[in-house]
Amino acid sequence: MTRKVSGRSRTGETGTLRDDLLRISRELLDEGGPAALSMREVARRAGCTHQAPYHYFANREAILAALVEAGFDELANRLGEARDLVETEDLRTVVEASGNAYVEFALTNPGVFRIMFRRDMCDPARFPGVQASSRRTYDELGRLARINFGERAIREHETALWAGVHGLAVLLLDGLMADELPSLEDRLAYARQVNRLGCDALLLRRDGAKQDAPGAWFW
Repeated sequence: MTRKVSGRSRTGETGTLRDDLLRISRELLDEGGPAALSMREVARRAGCTHQAPYHYFANREAILAALVEAGFDELANRLGEARDLVETEDLRTVVEASGNAYVEFALTNPGVFRIMFRRDMCDPARFPGVQASSRRTYDELGRLARINFGERAIREHETALWAGVHGLAVLLLDGLMADELPSLEDRLAYARQVNRLGCDALLLRRDGAKQDAPGAWFW
């Protein structure tokens, strides 16, 4: 008979029960999307009582918020690592690495990525941690835009960069390409090819605009 855990921790091997609950919640999102995640199912898989998760999370949205916050933090870290290449690599390498970092995060964290931008799943206004972590990601996109377009970079430049990589990620996760490229390795390879072509177009437009006129740096 399996003993139900009701306390604050589970086993020494897996760390705290809170960590287990988040890991299991992430797995449920990957397997079946938001509809698959419930407090009761999380507790069942964790081997704890139905009330134990409420020691850590007030409700289902609080679990989603914790996952979204962690997701934005990880994405911001990946984008920051790519941006830091500017100290040793050329602009092309930085742009490609940033695009690849974004898409790779999405493809390797599908369940969390799908809810990170859905306010019906997690309202940032209710969770300051989500606001702070998402701002880190947006700030990284802003820094990348300034690397590309200098101090003349405007918000539309950030949005254009973001829309490109985000759209690619969604197409590979949930679009027709998901069927055409069933394996993660194939999707990542395809994303790298697309980002390489996108980098070519971006740098061509950027350099052409610089030569035409100082005020023509709009994408």
